[in-house]
Parts: sequence; structure tokens; C-alpha cells
Amino acid sequence: MAVATRWDVVHSCGHEWTHDLSSHAADQRASFARWLTGRACTDCWRSTRSADSAGREEWLAARRAAEQQAAADWAKRFDMPPLDGPQKILGWGERCRHQLMTAAHTALVVEGAWDEADWAVLEEKARTVTRAGWWLDQRDSDGTDLPELLDAAGESDRGTENPFR
Repeated sequence: MAVATRWDVVHSCGHEWTHDLSSHAADQRASFARWLTGRACTDCWRSTRSADSAGREEWLAARRAAEQQAAADWAKRFDMPPLDGPQKILGWGERCRHQLMTAAHTALVVEGAWDEADWAVLEEKARTVTRAGWWLDQRDSDGTDLPELLDAAGESDRGTENPFR
């Protein structure tokens, strides 16, 4: 006799569903059905997820706002120029620039062998790169790589004083 493909499962939420387990190997169906008993049914799982996502979205929005404020305060304090690019990525670019610059300062000056004069030279190079997309592209880079990355930045990544460029 063939192993059953349809299993009646009472989920942890109390709902009973008939599951088609034909996509699972015959020797895995019983254990999968047992595993399902410890989980909420699909409808309850979805309702819990949508309720959780609202709280998660609020948390994420608050975190992004705090990061954006920290990046703006940092840019003002260290006289960083505004970034260029599409409006929808400017904030993200500012956050990426802030995170990479602070990671580089920590790695090179605080924990490394650089002094403040070396850092001032690097900081001046960073001021010339004003394309937000460039900072986004470097968001996963290590702080110790920043000097080399800034040297590799192209002319299109750097700002210009020419308004007719």
C-alpha cells in the first residue's frame, strides 16, 4: 500500500487542515506532518506576520530617521558637502558616507597608526566625492579600504564648481 499523501493536521493554533504532502518524499511525510502540528496554520501565521510587520516597519523607520539625523549632524560638524544624485537615494548615500567614514576613522586613526594629519588629507579627498551613488556602491567596503577607494573614484564621482558641466 502506498504512503498517504494527504494528512489531517491539527495546528498549534487549534485549526485543522488537510495538507497535500505529495511533494515530499514518502519517508519524510510523517515527520513533516508532525512538524506542522507545532506550527500555526497558514492563515494564523499570515495574520501574525502582518501584525508584526507593522511594528517592524515603525522600528525600521525610527532607526532610519536616527541614522539620517546622525549623518546630517556629522556632515555639518565636519563640513561635508551635500551629495548629488537622484532625490530618492540622497539620504541613503549620506548614511553610507557617514558609516564608511566613521568606520575608516576608527580603523585607521583610533585603532591604526594614522595621525590626525593623515586623516585630514583623507577627509579632504572624501569631500571631493559628491555622487551619492558612489557612496552607496562602497557601503559594504571595509573602512581600511577607503584611501584606495577614494583614489580610484572617477571624475564623474567628484563634484565640480562648473554649473554648466
